[in-house]
Amino acid sequence: MEVNLKVIFEYLYIVIGSIGVAIIMWGVVLTVFRLLKLEFSRFKHKSIYRERESVRHQFASYLLLALEFLIAADIIATVIHPTFEEIAILASIVVIRTVISYFLEKEIEKFNANE
Repeated sequence: MEVNLKVIFEYLYIVIGSIGVAIIMWGVVLTVFRLLKLEFSRFKHKSIYRERESVRHQFASYLLLALEFLIAADIIATVIHPTFEEIAILASIVVIRTVISYFLEKEIEKFNANE
């Protein structure tokens, strides 16, 4: 029973982590296409500053969502291998990602308030 549960958690870790990576990749693809479109419109002497900031914040929202999935995957990985070293690594990753998430959210809120 214990081995089966461990295998299930390992698959969950892989699936949830992969979802996080896929969200990042999707955000990158959308951001690059949108940014290229904006840069080409700049050749027509249009100001793209606001739109570029919008693209940047859209990408930040994808990163925030992906970070949540990656944190969940890391928690599952720690459940699978609960050594002190794994717990310390998880704690540091969660702190770093939480700080990044906090500042990204503040920047997005500030941008949305200025619109």
